Amino acid sequence: MSERPDDDRLEELRQKKLEQLQDQQEGGGAGGAEEAQQRQQQQADAQKKAMLRQHLTDGARKRLNSVRMSKPDFADQVERQVLALAQSGRIQGKIDEEKMKALLKELQPDQQSFDIKRR
Repeated sequence: MSERPDDDRLEELRQKKLEQLQDQQEGGGAGGAEEAQQRQQQQADAQKKAMLRQHLTDGARKRLNSVRMSKPDFADQVERQVLALAQSGRIQGKIDEEKMKALLKELQPDQQSFDIKRR
């Protein structure tokens, strides 16, 4: 009879351990997919930064970072445009600060000017 309580206790511990493992797998399964997605995102960001470093001079990168501070969406659009130009092979050499200014001016949405006349 002394073995029976130990067997019950052992079975109870096994059940708890099994439940813990199942909880970890359920939580870890979603977390694992999430981690894989984060790793892919980080890898894509690293590739994008490497391509930008390859095709932009330091001055052009600084100008793009300045634009990013005030207009992050516009800076993303410019980055996509630069990457598209690079992938299509339409960039010879590196984009310097003057070329970046021209590109920014070209991609900048038309601004309406308002003339206010006082009577």
